[in-house]
Amino acid sequence: MRGCHIVPGRHEVPAHRSFADAFSLRALLLLLVLLLSAAACGARVARPVPPPPDPLESTTLGAGDVFRMQIVGERELPEEYQVASDGSVDFPYVHRISVAGMEPQDVARLVRQRLIDGGILQDPSVVVTVKEYVSKRITVLGQVQKPGTYPLTRGLGLLEAISLAGGLTALAKGDQVRLTRRTKQSARTYIIDLDAILNGRAANVPLQAGDSIYIEERVF
Repeated sequence: MRGCHIVPGRHEVPAHRSFADAFSLRALLLLLVLLLSAAACGARVARPVPPPPDPLESTTLGAGDVFRMQIVGERELPEEYQVASDGSVDFPYVHRISVAGMEPQDVARLVRQRLIDGGILQDPSVVVTVKEYVSKRITVLGQVQKPGTYPLTRGLGLLEAISLAGGLTALAKGDQVRLTRRTKQSARTYIIDLDAILNGRAANVPLQAGDSIYIEERVF
């Protein structure tokens, strides 16, 4: 046939078809990138937040703390004492002693030695036990009814601390409570899901002296 030429291996593709194929490929690549980004973001959100470390128990005495001191055989002596604001205590026979920062057993040893050195008793047996720690405190701020500083009692946890502060306000963001815990080296803030604790999906968080709790406001 004249006027008709067929070249093996070569086929003309319409221009509009090439453009459509290129556009579809770009759209597919863009969709793949978006899916991968969403998956990465989802993985970051789902990453578990490490819980705060176990609280460090501090048993040293400080201003306001109340303790009992018993000297065996001396029943007429007062047994209950409170540390003054300057960290001292006035004891019978041995007068005023600074006890701030001391362990209860160290106070007992010091009083015993003062009684011996002063010739009051020859071999006294002194026992000191803490009745109430007032110097150990935690702070609750943000969206609670009564923000402030509260004494750390034995066994106090996050739920009890918020209860002391009057509970949450209507604007509180319960799933992101900030707990800042200080150590000798540094301070670190942990995000606590209070809602999960209230619903039984997470354990209550025990507190230590110096802990600071901050409840953020919900964003509408």
